[in-house]
Amino acid sequence: MTARILIVDDLLPNLKLLEARLSAEYFDVITATSGPEALEQCRDGRCDIVLLDVMMPGMDGFEVCRRLKADPATMHIPVVMVTALDQPADRVHGLEAGADDFLTKPVDEIALIARVRSLTRLKVVLDELRARATTSANLGFKDAADETQDVGDGAKILLVEDRPSSSDRIVAALRDLHDVEIDASPQDALFRAAENDYDMMIVSLNLTDFDALRLCSQLRSLERTRSMPILMLADTEDRTRILRGLDLGVNDYIMRPIDRNELIARVRTQLRRKRYADRLRNNVQAAIELAVVDPLTGLHNRRYLETHLANALDQAAHMGRPLSLMILDIDHFKSVNDIYGHDAGDEVLKIFAQRVRHVVRGSDLVCRLGGEEFVIVMPETSMAVATRIAERVRSTVEAAKFPIEGGARSIGVTTSVGLAERGADANPDALLRRADKALYASKSAGRNRVTAAAA
Repeated sequence: MTARILIVDDLLPNLKLLEARLSAEYFDVITATSGPEALEQCRDGRCDIVLLDVMMPGMDGFEVCRRLKADPATMHIPVVMVTALDQPADRVHGLEAGADDFLTKPVDEIALIARVRSLTRLKVVLDELRARATTSANLGFKDAADETQDVGDGAKILLVEDRPSSSDRIVAALRDLHDVEIDASPQDALFRAAENDYDMMIVSLNLTDFDALRLCSQLRSLERTRSMPILMLADTEDRTRILRGLDLGVNDYIMRPIDRNELIARVRTQLRRKRYADRLRNNVQAAIELAVVDPLTGLHNRRYLETHLANALDQAAHMGRPLSLMILDIDHFKSVNDIYGHDAGDEVLKIFAQRVRHVVRGSDLVCRLGGEEFVIVMPETSMAVATRIAERVRSTVEAAKFPIEGGARSIGVTTSVGLAERGADANPDALLRRADKALYASKSAGRNRVTAAAA
């Protein structure tokens, strides 16, 4: 997964060194040599993540970060401060300004790449939520991005730690701000997290007789806890496991001995991001339920698609990213209605929607275009990747028969697919027409196949 990284440093050698390291990992890199220049590039939407030097003339990194986080247009952009300062007080200063993490000079290349990849994954999800919230706002619903930012207090936190002395210190540091529960058993903690509404989990990497990273992986595999922030407690010798944890989807970590103020600041940072994302999800869901959901399948309808696709294409064109669109048509659907009745046809449509939604990615938008036609919008997806996704969808639909008549009978169902990738015109109607033409080619060639439109 790639991203566009803005490196901000007033020293050219530092810029070139970080640019070379990130470019070698196939990230797009842009640079700025001052705070005002960085703010301008961020406001123009040119970057996904900011690597920000602290010690700069005129406007230092702390002030740049404060301004980014105070502006609704840029507050969602992750900021990593790159600095020679390595004291807890310095980290707290940066975290209170809104920074997501610190990297100490000289920068550890592996830690840099791990942190950038971790933040990239988080930002992709947040960007999709913001895009859908923008669509909802354009349809006349409340814009969650305009709300005052949450201060990050009053959370329900589950601490997984089997050393009483450590857990007592953490509870003492957080109890005036949050409700902290302790569980020394990782297995029990997993069940508690899945059954209760915790805002965050803090997990010790040094649990006795249990691999804490396995617990983190299990938390990320469950729908209920997938987006819940996880903060790791680590020792200096845990570097390799910290990096592995970031790859697994852990949000942040703090090193022992734990500084109370740094712990409070890191917890607040994660809670603010979570609550911002929750507001976006809630507002989007409310708008969808009121106006833009197909009542039969529960998918977005054509009205939502038209607005969302236009926004997604504009964003893809602005950032120079690919976007692909898939149109699916259930083969011989009319005969299902004619032979088995419209109730059976409705059952097929609902099951079809469930199967498609199950196999596409979380960032993909699935809509019912009308009748037996469906559309999937796939941001940041090239034609090559879209073709693989489409083939997975087609084979999943075909793999098992569809139960009808309340399960008394079952029938085989297949789907034809047409694909198109965003062109230079970035026009929604043109993209839909090209995908529809490819769908027609799939039908003409015998159905139950995937056809990609010519570039």
